[in-house]
Amino acid sequence: MEPDVSIGSMSIIRIAVLPIGPVPTSKLRGYVSMLDRHRRIELSAISSFYTEHQKSPFAHQPWESGSLRFKFMVGGSPASPWEDFQSNRKILAIIGICHCPSSPNLESVVDRFSAACKSYTSALVKRCFAFCPCDSQLEEGSKSGGNLILFPPADRQTQEFHLHTMMQDIAASLLMEFEKWVLQAESAGTILKTPLDSHASLSSEEVYVLGVIKAKKRRLGRAQKTIGDYCLLAGSPIDADAHYSTALELARLTGDYFWYAGAMEGSVCALLMDQVGQKDPNLCEEVKYRYNSVILHYRKSFIQDNAQRVSPLSFELEATLKLARFLCRQELAKEVVDLLMTAADGAKSLIDINDQLILYVEIARLFGTLGYQRKAAFFSRQVAQLYMQQESRYAAISATQVLAMTTKAYRVQSRASVSKHSTPTETRSTHADSWKMHQTNVVSLFESQWSTLQMVVLREILQSSVRAGDPLAAWSAAARLLRSYYPLITPAGQNGLATALSNSAERLPSGTRCADPALPFIRLHSFPLHPSQMDIVKRNPAREEWWAGSAPSGPFIYTPFSKGEAETGSKQELTWIVGEPVQVLVELANPCGFELMVDSIYLSLHSGNCDAFPICVNLPPNSSKVITLSGIPTSVGPVSIPGCTVHCFGVITEHLFKEVDNLLLGAAQGLVLSDPFRCCGSPKLRNISFPVISVVPPLPLLVSHIEGGGDAVILYEGEIREVLISLANAGTVPVEQAHISLSGKNQDSVISVAYDVLKDALPLKPGAEVTLPVTLKAWQLGPLGPDSAGGKGVHGNIVRQSKDSSSPMLLIHYAGPLANPEEEEETKGTAIPPGRRLVVPLHICVLQGLSFVKARLLSMEIPARIGENLPKPLYLENGSSEDSACSESRNMDGLIKIDPYRGSWGLRFLELELSNPTDVVFEISVSVQLEDLSNEDNNKSLFSYPKTRIDRDYSARVLIPLEHFKLPILDGSLFLEDKIGANCRSSSFNEKRNNNKAELTASIKNLISRIKVRWQSGRSSAGELNIRDAVKTALQTSVMDVMLPDPLTFGFKLCKMSSESYTISSVKASNIKVSTSLSKSSVLAHDMTPMEVLVRNNTKEVIKMSLGITCRDVAGENCIEGHKGTVLWAGVLSGIALEVPPLDEIKHCFSLYFLVPGEYTLVAAALIDDANDILRARARTNSPDEPIFCRGPPFHVRVIETD
Repeated sequence: MEPDVSIGSMSIIRIAVLPIGPVPTSKLRGYVSMLDRHRRIELSAISSFYTEHQKSPFAHQPWESGSLRFKFMVGGSPASPWEDFQSNRKILAIIGICHCPSSPNLESVVDRFSAACKSYTSALVKRCFAFCPCDSQLEEGSKSGGNLILFPPADRQTQEFHLHTMMQDIAASLLMEFEKWVLQAESAGTILKTPLDSHASLSSEEVYVLGVIKAKKRRLGRAQKTIGDYCLLAGSPIDADAHYSTALELARLTGDYFWYAGAMEGSVCALLMDQVGQKDPNLCEEVKYRYNSVILHYRKSFIQDNAQRVSPLSFELEATLKLARFLCRQELAKEVVDLLMTAADGAKSLIDINDQLILYVEIARLFGTLGYQRKAAFFSRQVAQLYMQQESRYAAISATQVLAMTTKAYRVQSRASVSKHSTPTETRSTHADSWKMHQTNVVSLFESQWSTLQMVVLREILQSSVRAGDPLAAWSAAARLLRSYYPLITPAGQNGLATALSNSAERLPSGTRCADPALPFIRLHSFPLHPSQMDIVKRNPAREEWWAGSAPSGPFIYTPFSKGEAETGSKQELTWIVGEPVQVLVELANPCGFELMVDSIYLSLHSGNCDAFPICVNLPPNSSKVITLSGIPTSVGPVSIPGCTVHCFGVITEHLFKEVDNLLLGAAQGLVLSDPFRCCGSPKLRNISFPVISVVPPLPLLVSHIEGGGDAVILYEGEIREVLISLANAGTVPVEQAHISLSGKNQDSVISVAYDVLKDALPLKPGAEVTLPVTLKAWQLGPLGPDSAGGKGVHGNIVRQSKDSSSPMLLIHYAGPLANPEEEEETKGTAIPPGRRLVVPLHICVLQGLSFVKARLLSMEIPARIGENLPKPLYLENGSSEDSACSESRNMDGLIKIDPYRGSWGLRFLELELSNPTDVVFEISVSVQLEDLSNEDNNKSLFSYPKTRIDRDYSARVLIPLEHFKLPILDGSLFLEDKIGANCRSSSFNEKRNNNKAELTASIKNLISRIKVRWQSGRSSAGELNIRDAVKTALQTSVMDVMLPDPLTFGFKLCKMSSESYTISSVKASNIKVSTSLSKSSVLAHDMTPMEVLVRNNTKEVIKMSLGITCRDVAGENCIEGHKGTVLWAGVLSGIALEVPPLDEIKHCFSLYFLVPGEYTLVAAALIDDANDILRARARTNSPDEPIFCRGPPFHVRVIETD
């Protein structure tokens, strides 16, 4: 059998192309390629070279449309025993190729060519083409003549034209030789034999067997068939068909079935040649009918005696393949498949193994043409098995090549074969597009129903590659087998494949790369967030706050600094900076039973603007590991990271993340044999989206640390301390813009930040450093609970400290220049370099300091002395000589104030009981800010009290003097909130109540703001105690008594015509000093002294009452009533019915006559009639029948003896 046969093969002339002398391989390929362009020579083009010596036997030669077809056999071919049966199998012409520079002696070239031609006795035309001769060779060649044809040095186009002319000459010569042979065969006849005939003389055998007449007819029939073959070679199908018809008739009469089938094949070829360019619907059926007859007659010619020596089965199968090739199109696929399967069944009966090889090759080709790739792959494997049966390295190489063609059908193809069919644009594409493969195709690589067959194919490729001496192909096959089918391979088999990989690598040069990865499996784990000192922020130069609305870059959707911006795209953006190290986390898995040593692994960076750093990894059996791969960007632009480059088993391979993602997707859907990461115990990893990575120019880099401290600043509650934060520019670009802000919890603990220091240091050049003072104040810890960590101190004391999450942070947004001076021209029109954000956590560890045990409010009243007027305030003028001498006394007296609504001196104290659970000693100092009304600027003066020492594990009480403060009006909204229904409340009532509460709250805040309780421990630790909660706690139990005025207030004064009248309401409640002159506050004995009592109504309702006045002596006895009364009176002192208007006052006059000098006390009291709810609430009584009794404070009267 012969490869690549078809029905039209019988009309093709075979020409042997032989290199004569040494010819460079590249030159020989070039000359053969020029020859190959002249496979068809039109008959109309050879008329100038054709000479008709006698009448041509080709009477119907189509000179206008016909042509001669050539097949160039490079290197020649051995003579076939079937040349007489099929003339197209003969070598009918010889072309020698000579390279003159390599063969200077043309005579030896001619001799070599003559010797080469002796092997081809059937050759009718012989030419030797000598290319690139020199001048001397041109002269020598012109003299030699003969079959040597010189091609002078010229360009390729000229040489091709010259060669075309020579091929026309060869075609004309062949045509003339065909005519001679046909004329000779018709006149003299010839004896034609095939291997099917016996070794004895055909004529004698025929005489003995068939007789003379029948032998002549058979010989004549065979001659007619051969003449028909030459007519086909000469391009005359009509003449050929006439001779074939005669041959068919004679072969039928003589029972020569084999030659009958051959003549029938020739007639079909002539029919197709004659019908070229015509559309005949019945042509296909005619060809099928005739070729079925051919196949049938080839089968009839089978002789059992010759079965072991030679058989016509190869021609039967070859005819079947010719018919299948003619019918090979999709609409006739079923018929073609039937023919091919019939031919495949006959392959087992072929004697020659080469015939089997050719048959399987042709069957595989035809199945591939139909699109039946798996059937084509199956028969290709049959071809490979036949090659592997031969003990030859070249046969093993052929087997490897054939098996490589089957890998696509079996879905085990090498990645290198896939990339060969990719365009350069696809090869240079990014990771997202470079290895795009449909999901079904990827999953089909691991289809369970094909696993065994795929393993067999890869094992065959491995064996053939080892025998062929191709270590790279063997390494690739072993890698694919181990990587794809490790779950189906025993541990011993896995070790064997690992050994095969190592052995193949030993035969490869160092640094060899393979497109197919082996182990380990590698997947993208994550992209680490930028450290807090390297956050990148987009820059908006149009705004003064260029960082506003930006979040740090990173591959994650949420960041703790984002402000809820909506996503602008499906992919995240990641920014890298030129010259700064970057990291990527990847996970490696070794699901096999041997230890895997990865010599080096690094990021595969196709963009070329980043340098990767390799590391070495050792993976135990059935284990996984997450590693960090790093690199340094070198230039601006996008970065592509399709995977990792791995040096393992002696070969460098590229592992793509996309392949593993598809593998894991198939495992999740149950379509893949196994998940290598789950096999190694690795947890399920969420799907990581590959971010869009871009590299920006170098940026400044601020690095911070707290000077003189460790990881945290340890402060006691309320402690104030200044810390120094050092900022150094570790980048290569100066810092030109910077802004400091606060974030996190307890921001009010940062009292001040020296922003001006940083501003004055700008621009901060690379390597420069600046120190920022920051003043901190420790916050108050809450009660012991989940938010506090408890522990024991050195001395067993309970210590509480705040969590780190409670500490504030300094956010420093900074940026470099808009463009580097060197790159200003290059970066013009491009994006502005981003800025950065430095997060400086102020790790404040707040320890519990002094703890409050309890707090209470203490009060003291000192009766006032009666005088001509109510206590008169004396404002000290500026520049008074008394000012400097009595400064401290004035401050002290400022806290002892007259209560204008009670008429007595009042002094209140806030008593704090403090406990020291710490291991240090505290000193407490109290200072009060007093308003000085005599000062025009209304400044506040500070009054300090002696310090109180509290040792560790001890408690102490601290008295804090408080100023008098009361609301001016007793309003019902402060009491009736719970008694009035929600439906009855009016807007005016609610507004009034809210105003009163706001005034009450403002008064408390004003009081607290004036008092400072500071502590000090040692030399450097100092702070301030927060008394707000303590004051609130103390006021909760007595807020009515402290904050609210009495319903009625009383006052006494002496009545004289010259006395200046003052009302109670005109007396100020702050910064007053009372005159203590005796002449103004004394009363003479034995003298009628007129007096008056003033009663003020502090409510908004009219109060009706019964007023009574009492005078007592030092012993507290009543001096007016009884038998021992020492005071006489004029007027009414009891049962006085009065009606006091709201927020107004009335007075009642009376006179007293003191009989005995001494100290007396006047007290006014009133019984209120028909008390309303406000008065009952103030008196803390709910009974409507219980009387409401109000008594004023005592007023002292000093009675002196008259002179």
